[in-house]
Amino acid sequence: MKRSAGLLLFRRHPDLQVLLAHPGGPLYRHRDEWGIPKGEYDAIEDPLAAAEREFQEELGCAPPPGHRYDLGEVRLKSGKRVVAWAVEGDLDTRTCVSNTFFLLWHGRLQEFPEIDEARWFTAEEASLKMPERQRPFLERLVELLG
Repeated sequence: MKRSAGLLLFRRHPDLQVLLAHPGGPLYRHRDEWGIPKGEYDAIEDPLAAAEREFQEELGCAPPPGHRYDLGEVRLKSGKRVVAWAVEGDLDTRTCVSNTFFLLWHGRLQEFPEIDEARWFTAEEASLKMPERQRPFLERLVELLG
């Protein structure tokens, strides 16, 4: 079974905002769907360490220090299990530089960024942009913060 782990960065600016990432590559080019920076890990890797590694790889900077709020787990339609944590901090999205992946596209092996943009959203905006199966993470964060 595949597993993914991610970090949901949030700030109070003055209202709650969360940082979401838009997947790169041709499959998401015209889709207005944003999610938590996350990635796969294997069964022997610590999930929180994987979430922090994926944050670094997909956004190009280390996650901020601070308390990690456990947001639990969700299961995607594919059966993949996703775990996430939230951490408070700030990030200038103009400085984000994602790692890349290769994909055979139109008969050619091409390189694409894993994340082509990161953006801050209010909780209300984020709930409209996130995939339905990731929304419980946002709902749990809102509940945790009161």
